Amino acid sequence: MVTRKEVAELAKVSEATVSRVFNGIGPMKPTTKARVLEAAELLKYHPNAIAQSFARRRSGNLGVVLPYMPKVHLFSAYYFSEILSGIAEQVRELGYDLLLSLMKPDESLDYASLYRSQKVDACVILGARDTPGQRESLMHLQEQGYPFCLVNQRFEGLSFHEVDADHVEGSYQAVRHLQDEGFRKIAFLNGSLGYSNSVDRLEGYKKAMQDAKLEVAPELLLEGNYSRKSGYEAASRLWELRDQVEAVFAANDRMAIGLMQGLRERGWVGGRDFAVIGCDDSDAAKLSDPPLSSISVPFFEMGKEAARGVLAGVLHGEAVHPAHIKLPTQVVVRQSSKRNQANRSQKS
Repeated sequence: MVTRKEVAELAKVSEATVSRVFNGIGPMKPTTKARVLEAAELLKYHPNAIAQSFARRRSGNLGVVLPYMPKVHLFSAYYFSEILSGIAEQVRELGYDLLLSLMKPDESLDYASLYRSQKVDACVILGARDTPGQRESLMHLQEQGYPFCLVNQRFEGLSFHEVDADHVEGSYQAVRHLQDEGFRKIAFLNGSLGYSNSVDRLEGYKKAMQDAKLEVAPELLLEGNYSRKSGYEAASRLWELRDQVEAVFAANDRMAIGLMQGLRERGWVGGRDFAVIGCDDSDAAKLSDPPLSSISVPFFEMGKEAARGVLAGVLHGEAVHPAHIKLPTQVVVRQSSKRNQANRSQKS
């Protein structure tokens, strides 16, 4: 195994200089740094990762906190898999590793324990909900100066580092698309209002209906939990209201597909008897029958931006100041929401 001493001798510098180059400590002449790196490459020198971590006083890990939900396969869900892929790509580019941590919604959210144990240098938090316990934990993190970033969630009245998508505009454009196709009686299947993106999608839906001078009927505002099962269960409610509904906007593709399945079993077919549009533009949207119109949300880019932003401060020794980054969304039109496909049946 090649040693630091051998690299120093070949580069004609001290061992301390070799250490400073690989640990990024202190000022360094570019020519000296280049000489050390060239010597290391020639000798195929690989510094000890553990020793580097101690020297830098860093773990070399970015923590990613996910909600633990029994019997829910988070990693197969398009939302989580895309964000995690974006985080992983950015982390790899920055020479870091990922440490995943699962936390139950009902347990004490002691995020700070990850930092105190020196397991992570920073965290990206996914699946957060606006609850008193969540607010308290995040405020504590910020007060202690621990760097973290929230993805797809904001907290009214609080200022954290956040990366989000423009869910208000995306939802507005989705409903306007349905209106442009000639639909006026539009139901909305949303997720829990504990998530800020649910609040944003409701705002976009209401704004589009109000701008078109259309009534927002309370009975057409349905709620699921973003699972396919909850969409399937909402079908029974919507079936009872079918004479009041021409189209449905669902807050994610999983619920939209579950809804279409439940209504198809009752003889009401999406894209024929009613129009439907989802959100996420997941792979399932392209493969559903009929292909599902959806709002494309840049989850991969959101993951990259979250990792880049929160690690930039760590790598440069700077505090991460609260920033509110919002990426654009786009409506992708497929067969399920087109007027010429959604000719409503006159059957009761």
